[in-house]
Amino acid sequence: MNIFDRLKKGVDTRCAAETVALAEALAKALPEDSVIALHGDLGCGKTTFVAGMAKAWGIDAPVTSPSYNLFTIYRGKTRMLAHLDAYRLRSAEDMDALMIEEFLKSPWCMAVEWPEKVEQWLPQNALHLHLEDMGKALRHIRLA
Repeated sequence: MNIFDRLKKGVDTRCAAETVALAEALAKALPEDSVIALHGDLGCGKTTFVAGMAKAWGIDAPVTSPSYNLFTIYRGKTRMLAHLDAYRLRSAEDMDALMIEEFLKSPWCMAVEWPEKVEQWLPQNALHLHLEDMGKALRHIRLA
């Protein structure tokens, strides 16, 4: 079963290392120039998931939540990663004003936390991952 099929069924991870490993597997299978919408409450593992994707692409910089910067660009050995925290954005127009596309050079991936804030801006082919904190470090991750 490939990573997309596994995620469609839903995968439980029991620690941050398992979440990172799952994200690495997905990152290696993603087509170039992808958008990943990461849905879930605060503390459900979205940034940990992005860190796993970064690891897969040889990004050595520590991945942190870009809450105050809104977005961070990481350059890896095989791909560039744009990590966006849309929580403080009010509209798709706010997203356009960031001019993030100016920084994207193929191959890239954009991971968007709080994607519901910029739904109109997301491309139709964006992958939507739902992360849920089940307590005691257990996470449920599902591709919708």
